[in-house]
Amino acid sequence: MRLPSIAGRLPRRAPDRPRVPFRTRLRRNRGRLLRRLLVTCLTLVVLVCGGAVVAYKLTVIPEPHPETVVQSTVFVDADGSYLGRRGPVDRQEVPLSQVPRHVQDAVIAAENRSFRTDTGVSPRALARAVWATVSGGAPQGGSTITQQYVKNALLTPERSLTRKAREALIAVKLDRTRDKDEILEGYLNTVYFGRGAAGVRAAARNYFDVAPEDLTVSQGAALAAIVNIPSYYEKAGSDPKVTARLRDRWEWVLDAMEAAGDITGEQRAAARFPAFRFYPPGGTEGQRQYLIDVAAQEAADRLGITGDQLARGGYTVHTTFDLALQDATAESVKDRAEGSGDGGVRVHTAVVGIEPGDGAVRVLYGGADYARQPFNDAVSGAVEAGSVLDPFGGVRLGGPLRGLHRSAAPTPLRLASAYAAVAADGVYAKPHTVTRITREGRTVHTARPESRRVLDGKGTFAVTARARQDFGEQDFGGQAVPLLPARAGGEEGNGTFLTAGAGGGITRRTVWSVGYDSRLTLAVALFADRPGAKKNTTVPAQLPNDPSPTGYAKELAGEIWRLAGGS
Repeated sequence: MRLPSIAGRLPRRAPDRPRVPFRTRLRRNRGRLLRRLLVTCLTLVVLVCGGAVVAYKLTVIPEPHPETVVQSTVFVDADGSYLGRRGPVDRQEVPLSQVPRHVQDAVIAAENRSFRTDTGVSPRALARAVWATVSGGAPQGGSTITQQYVKNALLTPERSLTRKAREALIAVKLDRTRDKDEILEGYLNTVYFGRGAAGVRAAARNYFDVAPEDLTVSQGAALAAIVNIPSYYEKAGSDPKVTARLRDRWEWVLDAMEAAGDITGEQRAAARFPAFRFYPPGGTEGQRQYLIDVAAQEAADRLGITGDQLARGGYTVHTTFDLALQDATAESVKDRAEGSGDGGVRVHTAVVGIEPGDGAVRVLYGGADYARQPFNDAVSGAVEAGSVLDPFGGVRLGGPLRGLHRSAAPTPLRLASAYAAVAADGVYAKPHTVTRITREGRTVHTARPESRRVLDGKGTFAVTARARQDFGEQDFGGQAVPLLPARAGGEEGNGTFLTAGAGGGITRRTVWSVGYDSRLTLAVALFADRPGAKKNTTVPAQLPNDPSPTGYAKELAGEIWRLAGGS
């Protein structure tokens, strides 16, 4: 039996069809492809926008980092001149209302000219930053002021696409939920200006020694120019190359301000490149730490807080010190014989100036070098009294001065306060270094003199009479030391000076020179020490004979007295 052929059961192959060209097929399917592409793009747009909306909704504006909100405490003298600061960061907040409009405009002109109208981000700058991150290029700037504030105060300095995206989201949300002035205030209080200054208040002080509200157009433009490269421009005024480069950028900022209508053509023409405080600071900065130590302790006690809380609290401590007289005193001491003698003997000089009846400490020289000797000789140094307390013998002293004449080694501060009580007709005023403490423009403490009578009229007269009689002409260690008359002017009358101490001849151990009238009481103390047998210890020593310590003390006291306004 013959089986049917397999070939008969297979379908016949259709004749070959001509192949349709790609262009023809593309043209025929173009509509369908365009529809698919459009749907794909719309889907991507919806996904991206939806993701952005979700991310925006989920984005929470973080609180500022603790290190960006901590503030230092600033100390100023009786006239408001800057004395120094305490705290981990040199920053004090200032409300935007206290920053002149021309300073605000200068920063906007230098950093983000569209700040008042933008949405908080710059798409072009954001794209450049993303591309630089992806391609491994150099970090890109150009962020808006809002983004800079977010980066500086709210986020970590990490460089990544994730952080950059979060920065942009927070910036947009911040711009939509906060007032522009609020953002600008936060930025001006946190941006770094160099010279250790975080924020415009510290920058105004460190560069020009003025408050922010006193910044001129030229000074404001200079600070705005510095923000670009603060670590480089901080040497302006001391480095000619840096100064020249900053001047070019300063000109550019002013031109931008004029073009924007922020300043007039007349203001632009009148602008002169400002003078800067010298940087780094001079040697007197370290000596002032003696004053800050005393005032900081007193301020913390007055507020009932710790020293660390004071340093981080953003206070302004108004002190009693006369900074010009203090610096002049430091120079006078340096120009005289303080130093080391034979055998490692080191001569110490302590100076205290107190206002009688008030207790305000005007001068407090506690040592030549705070870095080498943080111990304050004027406040804590126990100096052998010797005959300087003889005028108080047989006089009844009350209150804080009770037992003073039996004290073998009073501190210079205590001795000065005792003679200040004599100058104030027997009224003792507790020495103080703080007059007022403010915070964010509000007074939080005002000092009031703490005074009480410790001497009656008879006792006051007796002390002065004995000082004039016993020390008006004294042979002290082989040298005659006459009374130094000093007239304070007007009806104040003659001041009384006495020079005394412990020891005589070649055994002189301490020398005191004290002067007082109703305007000022001044005490100068000299003593010496030498290295002890054990490491890092000292023991008392005799004062060197050359130059004469009595002559030195008397001359120094007279010079400071004249600097203080005596004659």
